[in-house]
Amino acid sequence: MLLRIIFVYMSVPAISFDNTEFAFQYKSDKELKEAHRLFTLMGNALMVKLGTRLVPWMIKVGLPVKELIRDTIFRQFAGGETLEQTAAVARVLGKYNVDVILDYGVEGGGGSDAEYDQAATEFIKVIDYAATQPNIPFMSVKVTGLARFSLLEKLDDLMGKKQGSLIKRYLGALEVLTTAEREEWHKVRLRVMRVCEKAVEKKIGMLIDAEETWIQDPVDALVMLMMDSFNKERIVIYNTVQHYRHGRLSFLKDCIDAAKERGFILGVKLVRGAYMEKERKRAEAKDYPSPIQPDKASCDRDFNAGVNLCINNLEYVGMLVASHNEKSNMLAVKKMQELNIALNHPRVSFSQLYGMSDNIAFNLARAGCNVSKYVPFGPIEDVIPYLMRRAQENTSVKGQTGRELGLIRKELRRRRQE
Repeated sequence: MLLRIIFVYMSVPAISFDNTEFAFQYKSDKELKEAHRLFTLMGNALMVKLGTRLVPWMIKVGLPVKELIRDTIFRQFAGGETLEQTAAVARVLGKYNVDVILDYGVEGGGGSDAEYDQAATEFIKVIDYAATQPNIPFMSVKVTGLARFSLLEKLDDLMGKKQGSLIKRYLGALEVLTTAEREEWHKVRLRVMRVCEKAVEKKIGMLIDAEETWIQDPVDALVMLMMDSFNKERIVIYNTVQHYRHGRLSFLKDCIDAAKERGFILGVKLVRGAYMEKERKRAEAKDYPSPIQPDKASCDRDFNAGVNLCINNLEYVGMLVASHNEKSNMLAVKKMQELNIALNHPRVSFSQLYGMSDNIAFNLARAGCNVSKYVPFGPIEDVIPYLMRRAQENTSVKGQTGRELGLIRKELRRRRQE
């Protein structure tokens, strides 16, 4: 056993997230300089604050700003405006053993049945397309693209008043809905099932995104039921667990127990989270306890514990470590090596957003890990909410922007010295 472990360590290239040569090997000098300019702009908090307010308005009223957006932030963080345009991005990433998670950039929540039905059809088109490509094993879905936000909100509120397990509370909440609401929810379930069935048929992983806490319970219940139906033989459906929320490590443990009891494989994407400021403001405005962890250390602790928990239960779990945190990614690698688990184990993947943390993604891929980039696509006006979130989370010079800029500058210096 000791010799086998030593061989595993010796056969894997050393991983360094400071290696910028591998991190940016897919970018030309021109592209790297453009990324440098963009991240420099995003380091200006005032400019980002104004931009995130003005840009959506300018798009809405028809001002001619699309070309500017297309050539800057859209190019950095999105794969294209059409499904076909993502092929070029996928080909480039594939050269370096990096896969793609396709995300059709629709965020609904207030449409009609016809619009939600059309969104389901678009998701199915994404699956059909992904199945024809060599390095697109996953696609991403938001339930708010298939269901009315206020209906999800009501279901969540009703579930919060029930006792028992997640599924028991879900079933109890359904009984309280009006007849019309139950019929509407039935249509939501059918839409989700249509997409799941296509994912099963085409063998494409379907990642269900996390949503705001006040609609998350019915999303969790729905995804759990879909996994119970479709994840018996292989992992197709994945839920997302946001560890910036307290209590999600306990939720993850309950999900693993349910998988063991029901005989399905739990698919889970582990993230820190995306709605922190929004969650805190709502909790304060409505005078209820914040669902957010008390500090970053608590979030990091639970995320890393979740990584260890999943790796220790790979018989029942398939996981994506979806993190831009270098320590958490390295923790997963070292845990796998400690347990003599191959870094390309089919039930462990690593993922980062397209346009960010290339130092993590490309260095992990070079070491043989399963790595994917989350690549949104769609008309600019539809992808704007996603782009604005990327701009906002990159405003801190001490945070992601500072890290990205430092790495880009290091690589530009290295190339000049060649």
